[in-house]
Amino acid sequence: MDLPLGSNNRGMITGLVLILCLVCAASSKEGCDSPLVSNLPQSAFRSSSQLSNSHGPGYAKLNRRDGAGGWSPLDSNKYQWLEINLEERTEITAVATQGRYGSSDWVTSYLLMFSDTGHNWRQYRQEDSIGAFSGNTNADSVVTYKLQQPVFAQFLRVLPLDWNPNGRVGLRLEAYGCQYKSDVASFDGTSYLLFRFDPASGSSAKDLLTMNFKSMHHSGILIHMEGQHGQALTLELLQGKLLLHLRKGRSSKGDFHTAVSLGSLLDDQHWHHISIERLHGHVNFTVDKNTQRLQLPEHQSHLEINEISFGGVSAAGAQREPSRRNFHGCLENLLYNGVNIIEQAREKQVSVVGNVTFTCSEAVDVPVTFAGPQSFLQLPWAVSRDSVTVTLQFRTWNKAGLLMTFDLQHQAGALWLYLSEAKARLQIHKAGRVLLDISAGSALNDGQWHSVELSVRRGRLVLAVDKADASTTTTSFPVMPASHIFLGGCPGTEDLGGCRNPYSVFQGCMRLIHLDTSLVDLIKVQQMLIGNFSDLHIDLCGIMDRCSPSHCEHGGRCTQSWSTFHCNCSNTGYSGATCHSSIYEPSCEAYKHLGNTSGYYHVDVDGSGPIKPQLIYCNMSDKAWMVIQHNNTELTKLKASSGTNQHLAYFNYSADAQQLAAIISQAEHCEQELSYHCKNSRLLNTPDGAPFTWWVGRSGEAHTYWGGAVPGSQQCACGLQEDCVEPEHFCNCDGDLDDWTNDSGVISHKEHLPIRLLAVGDISRPGSEAAYRVGPLQCNGDNDFWNAAYFSKETSYLHFPTFHGELSADISFLFKTTSSSGVFLENLGIKDFIRIELNSPTEVVFSFDVGNGPLEVQVVTPEPLNDDRWHRVKAERNIKEASLRVDNFPGAIQKAPTDGHIHLQLNSQLFVGGTASRQKGFLGCIRSLKLNGKNLNLEARATVTPGVRPGCPGHCSSYGALCQNQGRCVERHNGFDCDCGSSPFSGTFCHKDVSAYFRPGTSVSYTFKEPYELNRNASSQSSSIYSDLTLKGENVSLSFRTSQAPALLLYVSSYYREYLAILLNRNGQLDVKYKLQNNRDAEVFRSNAKNLANGQLHRVSIRRVSESLSIQIDQHAREDFNLTSDVDFNAIKAVVIGKVHESEEMDPEIARLNSLGFTGCLSVVQFNSVAPLKAALLYPDTSPVVVTGSLTESNCGSSSSSSPYAAETTHSLSDHFGTVGTGEPVVNAISSDSALIGGVIAVVIFVILAALAVMARFLYRRKETCPTQEPKGTKAEDSPETPFNTEPNSQSIINDTQKEYFI
Repeated sequence: MDLPLGSNNRGMITGLVLILCLVCAASSKEGCDSPLVSNLPQSAFRSSSQLSNSHGPGYAKLNRRDGAGGWSPLDSNKYQWLEINLEERTEITAVATQGRYGSSDWVTSYLLMFSDTGHNWRQYRQEDSIGAFSGNTNADSVVTYKLQQPVFAQFLRVLPLDWNPNGRVGLRLEAYGCQYKSDVASFDGTSYLLFRFDPASGSSAKDLLTMNFKSMHHSGILIHMEGQHGQALTLELLQGKLLLHLRKGRSSKGDFHTAVSLGSLLDDQHWHHISIERLHGHVNFTVDKNTQRLQLPEHQSHLEINEISFGGVSAAGAQREPSRRNFHGCLENLLYNGVNIIEQAREKQVSVVGNVTFTCSEAVDVPVTFAGPQSFLQLPWAVSRDSVTVTLQFRTWNKAGLLMTFDLQHQAGALWLYLSEAKARLQIHKAGRVLLDISAGSALNDGQWHSVELSVRRGRLVLAVDKADASTTTTSFPVMPASHIFLGGCPGTEDLGGCRNPYSVFQGCMRLIHLDTSLVDLIKVQQMLIGNFSDLHIDLCGIMDRCSPSHCEHGGRCTQSWSTFHCNCSNTGYSGATCHSSIYEPSCEAYKHLGNTSGYYHVDVDGSGPIKPQLIYCNMSDKAWMVIQHNNTELTKLKASSGTNQHLAYFNYSADAQQLAAIISQAEHCEQELSYHCKNSRLLNTPDGAPFTWWVGRSGEAHTYWGGAVPGSQQCACGLQEDCVEPEHFCNCDGDLDDWTNDSGVISHKEHLPIRLLAVGDISRPGSEAAYRVGPLQCNGDNDFWNAAYFSKETSYLHFPTFHGELSADISFLFKTTSSSGVFLENLGIKDFIRIELNSPTEVVFSFDVGNGPLEVQVVTPEPLNDDRWHRVKAERNIKEASLRVDNFPGAIQKAPTDGHIHLQLNSQLFVGGTASRQKGFLGCIRSLKLNGKNLNLEARATVTPGVRPGCPGHCSSYGALCQNQGRCVERHNGFDCDCGSSPFSGTFCHKDVSAYFRPGTSVSYTFKEPYELNRNASSQSSSIYSDLTLKGENVSLSFRTSQAPALLLYVSSYYREYLAILLNRNGQLDVKYKLQNNRDAEVFRSNAKNLANGQLHRVSIRRVSESLSIQIDQHAREDFNLTSDVDFNAIKAVVIGKVHESEEMDPEIARLNSLGFTGCLSVVQFNSVAPLKAALLYPDTSPVVVTGSLTESNCGSSSSSSPYAAETTHSLSDHFGTVGTGEPVVNAISSDSALIGGVIAVVIFVILAALAVMARFLYRRKETCPTQEPKGTKAEDSPETPFNTEPNSQSIINDTQKEYFI
């Protein structure tokens, strides 16, 4: 908004006035500490009672000995009070108390109340939850409190809470402050002030509007500004909240939108402060102590105001907003850019419309607060009519609570009016039966005042809520109170005329209680002249809105009851009592070290900080890469176009600017591919010309270097490497060739990433063609995750600036140690402190004090934590609770006191790894220390601190278990890697199945060739063994999926015609066939597992040690066998999976089976340390493998192949734009037609292969012929598969005439 006041000269004068006002205000504040009570007459003092005339309230002056030396009430109980009339509205900045002189009477704690009228008191709170002041410990010492926020009031009241148990209540008092100037105006709901501007006035860059207001009406317009072009700004009180509305222009009546909402329960008839400050388009909107900042839209930031109306809407504004009502209440000290509007209105310089008076006259309503479970109000019923009418108003946050109950005359039952699920419900009970049940209203727990009326006349009962929602019924019996009515609750003892309340007690406020149209005088109730009560606060409404401002962070939804609030953190990505702590990890690196593989993950870079979580793809390949996509990662082709000198491409990323900046800053390395394919289209116009093409990075600066080159070089990668197509140029495309060429590479200068804009220039000439591609932003590493320090001395520590976590504090870190105890960190204040320590090998303690006394949260673990492995600690403290978690063990929670201090106030340095006293220091490593989402750079401080070393090795002790399937953990400075060289698996954790689909002609042969050369195993190659090695045992494992039976799965040959064959027989059972002796027939060992050719994935593990052989299939029991022939497997020649193409010397039965080939999936194949399938698929150029036929990697061997994260991508440039040579780049090469044709061809081929397989099965059906052995301890079944019986624990060998043929 733009709120002009006058010409330039007038603006200068206004500025001087503002400065003078500020100076005067500052000087007055400095001296606002004069005594206010000592010179008051005795008539200014009142009290609830007095012990005697000499103990009267007039003697309660500080350091005075008049009378009995102070005030003492007749009875010392919590219903006593001392009141002081300061005679005019005054600014109060401090209070001081003393006991009664020369006595044992003093107050140890008290409440401080204030009021403008002597009614409708308001409690002063030191912090939003602290109401009680600590008093005296003897009769003579003075205890003074400087108020955090000054009080503006005419009346003060002190309510003693506790006193010397060996004496009684005794009090002397002083208040300090100064005079308060107050200009007020009262509005009746139809009136307003109108302030018009000079049309020739200029505009100012800054505006300031301040005022105070009070009202007992929950809605009304306080300020309305009309601009020259129909724009408008309105400040409206609506349902007790202040809303700031903006309107764009004259288009329609209903085009206001609410820019911000602030405050709650502002219709409490107390003064509230408003400040609206604008600097250009930035606005600070303050209500009482709470401020919200907003950025005005461009069309509002230069709004020129025609007029401002205060207290309502002018006639012109009312035509646009006819549904809005004017304000009913009082405004005070209304200043606009230093101009006192009320004073000018009094002097007729501002238009006054309607009945505006310059005093604040207000109705006096006496509320009563039901604060606790023992609260009730008992009123006598003395009406003799035959009708009943009871009305009252109430406000509460609770969904349930008793409003009213009374016994009916003639023992006809009892009436109960109560809240249930925020509705008013009325029941009449008698002898355990419900005679009547009606309800009215809804959502009555919204904190607003609601009226309820019960009326009974001539058998007709009406329950009305807010005079609109009513339920009516008829009764056949009289509904008349017997003797008295209970409100809010009732005593539980019968001797007090009590009742047994079956419902929740009411917690809230009531006012305007009428019994048969007569208003109940609650002041007389307070004076014990009418009725009875318990635990009530009369003449004040103590309701608090605990959700305004909301302590629920990160979009958590706040709900409340009378005594507490609750945060609903659903769908926020955060958890905890206040939705403070993120449930996500800060990087892909962190997810990797939890054992996660590639996939999409929510990443919260700053944890509990303000940056929102972002869904990001994590590519867990050689490193943990974060991949952030944008709107155009495809290769985009451009053609010459007349009249087009430049093509601009903008890139919008899946993360916002704040998220991107945090990701890039946190990462160790970031890069982004940038490629340009050209034909008669120059790129950077090197060596000396102005560049045709350039790109813009994060900061908005244009860059003229290309992918693969260094910043500021105006070169491409080929220029840096001196291998451009035309040596005189620094880019291939600058050669302006008639053939396609390209300049491609990565931009890796983090400060310039990501690429936001690409401008392509040389595309307007005839024949010019170009294509560009900007890849996704990719970052790896996490500078915070591995940031560590090693503490080698107990007296050493690192120090950092004071930790500021006043209302919410979370601390997380990892540690490892062999020590039994030590302090991880400590930060001290004057009284407050925070500390986390290892108290014993199995106990971590989080201790703190925010002014309520020291509290501790402890986690005891079943296992010792000093095992030199990384352990994670996460502590959080907020205004509701403190929590502590260690690893995945059960956490601990300590609830905060209901009415306690909430601000953590620290002022010392933050000590990490020790304490200020240099005692109980920590020995070991601390890593990834974050406080409220901000990482502390431990390594930087450690480099300059004696006794502390940066970094901490030894990660495999903690993370080595993540390396699966025989993978070996390899230490790195920042983390670890899994070496999968001796594993048939691949992937980050050696977890990924290496699988391929085989067709009948597919073969993979791993050959052991002569001469024999010693090669060391490496993680990038499959291991090899030597053909002259004699094996006395084998470890064979593989997974397969097929519907083919019989089938040869794996074949191992030797130079001496010995072999090992693993196959499926015609019944789908697994046979292991060994021939280790030339003069003996082969031995066959058959598993009992049935029908393995069922298309399901099966895992097979075969282990031989000398003559002992075991077979394990899936989850079946292990089966054990014994060889009877030689146990030496000599001179291995090759390991073959699929079809064996060199089969001249192959056993005839195996050869017949081999001729069928294998159709299906083979996965994670391993023979001892050899992984032939992995070698063929991943390292074909460096391994002794021969592949025949079609072989492509597949995920067919994965048991979770349907998982969206099953496919793992590899970080490679070729993955993104393929092989691009001098030919034209391929753009959208795969069309729907080609995909359809490919699909049809695939289906035809599959049908043909299936038909051939069926034909082969019937053409080659014969019986198998081999010596067969069943598992030890089992009995062979009589079946065509086993034409002989085998005794238990025996081995049967069949002769050559007994044959079973493979089919």
